[in-house]
Amino acid sequence: MTVLLFDDPAIRPNLLPFTFTRPVAALRCGILTLAEKWTHRLGQPAHFLTEPYLQAKFPAGPTEGPALVINGAVCPDDLLARQVQALQPGEALLDGELLVAAHLADAGKVAELIQDGFKQTKQVAEPVTVIRQPWQLFLFNGAEIRRDFALLTAGRQSQPVNDAHTIVYAPENIFIEEGVKIRAAILNAEDGPIYLGRNSQVHEGAIIKGPLALCEGAHINAGAKMRGDNTVGPHCKVGGEVGNSILLGYSNKGHDGYLGNSVIGEWCNLGADTNTSNLKNNYAPVKIWSHTHNRFVNTGQQFCGLMMGDHSKCGINTMFNTGTVVGVAANIFGAGFPRNFIPSFSWGGPAGFETFRLNKVAEVNERVMARRSLAYDEVEQGIMQKVYELTAKDRVWERSAPAADNANIEL
Repeated sequence: MTVLLFDDPAIRPNLLPFTFTRPVAALRCGILTLAEKWTHRLGQPAHFLTEPYLQAKFPAGPTEGPALVINGAVCPDDLLARQVQALQPGEALLDGELLVAAHLADAGKVAELIQDGFKQTKQVAEPVTVIRQPWQLFLFNGAEIRRDFALLTAGRQSQPVNDAHTIVYAPENIFIEEGVKIRAAILNAEDGPIYLGRNSQVHEGAIIKGPLALCEGAHINAGAKMRGDNTVGPHCKVGGEVGNSILLGYSNKGHDGYLGNSVIGEWCNLGADTNTSNLKNNYAPVKIWSHTHNRFVNTGQQFCGLMMGDHSKCGINTMFNTGTVVGVAANIFGAGFPRNFIPSFSWGGPAGFETFRLNKVAEVNERVMARRSLAYDEVEQGIMQKVYELTAKDRVWERSAPAADNANIEL
């Protein structure tokens, strides 16, 4: 039985810029990606049905035989996993009109069956958690950390803290994997669990409040203040003050500065003293740029910070206004606030932008990935080439920059 996570065409475009470079199910919310959540609960690998240009990096697996096809935007729990496993051939599971999962006799016909619908359907026992918008990643993050924590730690024994100078509150809510190093930190899990992944490090003077997920090989730097509902993805380095934010993986916010209610993609770097605003001066709902609607849309959220796509960077002392969206492979620098929407492959800042040419992007990506002993190979280059083409329409510099009414303040 193949497990195939599909990109819902009604959802994927709303999750740009993050889904420019990954399937929906490869997004991280909580400790795990959505695909990893399904893999753990179903007990077998999950494959992807996504855009053709992403398929080489995220393969679809076997194309023949029976398959469970699952909406990649759905976060599972134990009840939902049991309902999916109980589906009979030809049956589909719905949440209202949303296709959650289906059992197909032939994986090769998945696309046409999803499009044409199913004759035998049943409804979920309880409403499901669906990631439909990018800001929902941080909105649901605390709850998903709790759910993933229970999944990953059930029946297992945590490693001890083993540091006499580290202060621990509610140790029963802390789980430490092998290879973790902690020095003179404060771990407060009274309000939510703290998960420290394999070979991660918590440096001197760091203050950590749960819920928090520190994934494999990641670092919380000396003196950092982690305010809760945070996920530090694999091999990230984080310092300064961080609240209700997600770094998907391989990204750095190594220095002082505030990051709040934000989602940062992979291979990003926030320069020293970068600050994000997450609340407007008038406390009104935040608007952010929608790639789907080609305009700013109302999130309905009072708090919303920075959405930054993969491979984007910013220089020291960068200030991001409330609800800023940065595309893929942008390079931002200079004094003042840049615009609220910075298209993919932008080079510049408040003084203006030009196109960050693909060959120059490749030079940077090669250097950055080599530092983690990973190659910027033909597959990665092909994805960048396609995203460069898809986002060309956004880089029209002679037009006035779109502006939303988000004034800056961080609390």
